[in-house]
Amino acid sequence: MEKHELFNKFVEIFKVEDQVRLFFSPGRINLIGEHTDYNGGNVFPAAITFGTYGVVREREDRLVRLYSENFPDKGIIEFSLDALEYDTAHNWANYPKGMIRYVQESFGALRNGFELLIHGNIPNGAGLSSSASLEMLMGVILDEVYNLKIARVELVKLGQKVENKFIGVNSGIMDQFAIGMGKENCGILLDCQTLTYEYAPLNLENHKIIIMNTNKRRELADSKYNERRAQCEEALHRLQAKLNIEALGSLTEEQFEANRELIGDELLEKRAKHAVYENARTIKALTALKDENLAYFGELMNASHTSLKDDYEVTGIELDTLVSAAWSQEGTIGARMTGAGFGGCAIALVDKNCVDLFIKEVGESYKERIGYEATFYVASIGDGTKELKGELIR
Repeated sequence: MEKHELFNKFVEIFKVEDQVRLFFSPGRINLIGEHTDYNGGNVFPAAITFGTYGVVREREDRLVRLYSENFPDKGIIEFSLDALEYDTAHNWANYPKGMIRYVQESFGALRNGFELLIHGNIPNGAGLSSSASLEMLMGVILDEVYNLKIARVELVKLGQKVENKFIGVNSGIMDQFAIGMGKENCGILLDCQTLTYEYAPLNLENHKIIIMNTNKRRELADSKYNERRAQCEEALHRLQAKLNIEALGSLTEEQFEANRELIGDELLEKRAKHAVYENARTIKALTALKDENLAYFGELMNASHTSLKDDYEVTGIELDTLVSAAWSQEGTIGARMTGAGFGGCAIALVDKNCVDLFIKEVGESYKERIGYEATFYVASIGDGTKELKGELIR
């Protein structure tokens, strides 16, 4: 949907056209560093140019009126700034509602309500974090429209609080951080425990990031996630009999190899090895990108997938089929699953001149093996959530 169409839709829905402002909040991908966050390690996400648009206008009363182009059947959802309880009937609007509630609790009551039209182009079910995109969109709109001057990291933390406390999903902070703090043509090396971070240049003039959606429902992801987490905690407990460490992410590869016999269980060793080696790969990835060594970065992506397949065992036939097909294509620098696993998405870094053939060949290979089609999206690395100032939407 073009920006002027957003404006026209806002006028159609809310019957007003003056003093509107336009905002955009991206989705995110994780370039490398999977299942490392809860093991005290780093992640390496980036904001992408798919995301969520918001057209907003202040009201003179305390009413909030929300409409989403993605859920037109829900119509306009209304509530007061003074009544911000979770309501199942409000469906998707609970994400912005939670953000409004926590912003008011932390930074004071808003002076008046507003009308907001939402339009998202993040593919459904692709695991690119549409909920965090919506949370950060709402947070930045409140910060900018009401001139609250909230530090961006504080908005990021509130976004995670919405997810954990208001919605009831026990997720980490990576999604909101990548979306709120994203920077064009950069990845972010992030320690999820301390929130220390560093930007890494992603100079992709001659390459594209292709998101490959298996279109498989991720039924196993939650139960297996809890199982893997428990296995890593047990491996850590056994290592702590000798080592003074608080997390697997504290270990270097060399320290792990010198002490892995303390674990005393082959399966637990494999789980812990992934956590340690994957964290090391995030550090190496930062160096590779600073050195503009995309070939080595691609090797790290490939090694990440192999570890997730063999040591952590969270891939499955769909993701393995996609990644294996990607590896065999001319122009592929690297490919790996991204996200929790057992379905969802993989990503590939591909020469820009090979993109069309890549999508055709990998798509055909996947359908032949799996029996249904994968979906492909060509993504660019963009900025975090922001107002699109000066962009005429009339």
